[in-house]
Amino acid sequence: MFNASMLINGSQVPALSGRTTEIRNPANQELVAEVPSGGRKDAEMALEAAKKAFPEWSLATSALRADLLHEAARLVRQRCEQIARLLTQEMGKPLKYSRLEVLSSADVLDYYAEEGKRNFGQWISSPRSRSIVLRQPVGVAALITPWNYPVDLLAWKVGPALAAGCTVVAKPPSIAPLAATEFMKAVNDAGLPGGVVNVVLGPGSEVGAELVENPISKKVAFTGETETGRWIMEHSARHLKRVSLELGGHSPFIVCEDADLDKAAAAGAIRAFSNMGQICISVNRIYVAQEIAGEFIEKFIERAGRLKIGNGLEQDVDLGPMASGSQRDKTREHVADALQKGARLLLGGREPDGAEYSKGYFYQPTVLSGVDHGMKVMREETFGPVAPITTFETVDQAIGLANDSQYGLASYVYTESLESAIYAAERLESGGVGININNVVDIQAPFGGWKQSGFGRELGRQGLDSYLELKHIRIGL
Repeated sequence: MFNASMLINGSQVPALSGRTTEIRNPANQELVAEVPSGGRKDAEMALEAAKKAFPEWSLATSALRADLLHEAARLVRQRCEQIARLLTQEMGKPLKYSRLEVLSSADVLDYYAEEGKRNFGQWISSPRSRSIVLRQPVGVAALITPWNYPVDLLAWKVGPALAAGCTVVAKPPSIAPLAATEFMKAVNDAGLPGGVVNVVLGPGSEVGAELVENPISKKVAFTGETETGRWIMEHSARHLKRVSLELGGHSPFIVCEDADLDKAAAAGAIRAFSNMGQICISVNRIYVAQEIAGEFIEKFIERAGRLKIGNGLEQDVDLGPMASGSQRDKTREHVADALQKGARLLLGGREPDGAEYSKGYFYQPTVLSGVDHGMKVMREETFGPVAPITTFETVDQAIGLANDSQYGLASYVYTESLESAIYAAERLESGGVGININNVVDIQAPFGGWKQSGFGRELGRQGLDSYLELKHIRIGL
């Protein structure tokens, strides 16, 4: 069994209360670890440590910060197997994908190590004055992250925050804190001064609330549910804190009549069921041109049926268990609601048979047809392995259906027509649009949502800017 600890002011510490929480493998309920369960006082101590460390770190040269971030990336890669195994054990994703997530987090650190060197100001000449515009770190940043990609999404925040000169206090997710904490320990072990990076484990109602409400934190970066994001925004406003919110999604996947159906079906199945559909940019609803709907559905079901379900530590597994019983219950509820309202079940719709699945939170990849926007699965974020499919007659109708949602994180369009691609991309109401590709994430480009999917951007140059304040210095001549 793995014994975890928190990280405050450069030291690994238990919770002040002595409380601990068990972490169990969602594939079989085996005990994986006991972790400290901190509270408001622990979070306050971490914020104080970050505040004390901020002056020195904020004045460090970009070259020094870059060297330390590169070293952190090296240590993360060196410890990849250990971190990845913990990730699989605590939240279920297959080990091969856990390794990819950990390695991706190291890439993010390397990217921002170099991007931080390009934190240039401006020199502006006027007849009787000169103006200098500086970009300076905002201060202590509170980083609150989800369980579906607990390492990668933490790196998206840690990398730019440290490169900008901020100190950080991270709160990993309560149901999957192990890999994220070990990632942060690797960053700390790169040689950062004590207090620059801190980790507090515990419930969001205590630890998260203190990080948001305490005036020490000047920036809150959160990825998670929209309702929680609203609460964070409301309480951060009392101190006029800077806030970045990457919230829920409900991504449409549009397949036009002229699309390459083999590519569209393969890409759609991967994005709908990967990580058991527990991805904020997962394919949540599929709109297919009427003329090719039958052929597309046949190919889509064939691809989905190939996916192998099992314990994420086993070889050749494509899908592990869902992360929790509550997530599976929500998936069941959405499928039952759709079937009750007239949807047709084409694949899955239940737990897999077999003793090896009896103790885990497993659920089969599920395909529904005959769906409409009166069903929960077409309006609410299922966060499970369900792909509802319906048809459209014109591209304008498809765009209208796609935009008929409170969310706007990602959209996908498959077409061989450049005109149709541009037409749809410019009209879809989402922060990212994938054309003939099932992923809108690129380290070098901004990522974030419209509408109830949040605001602010991570990754790219914009990710660094979100941790910087502008200062204008005017010199009279």
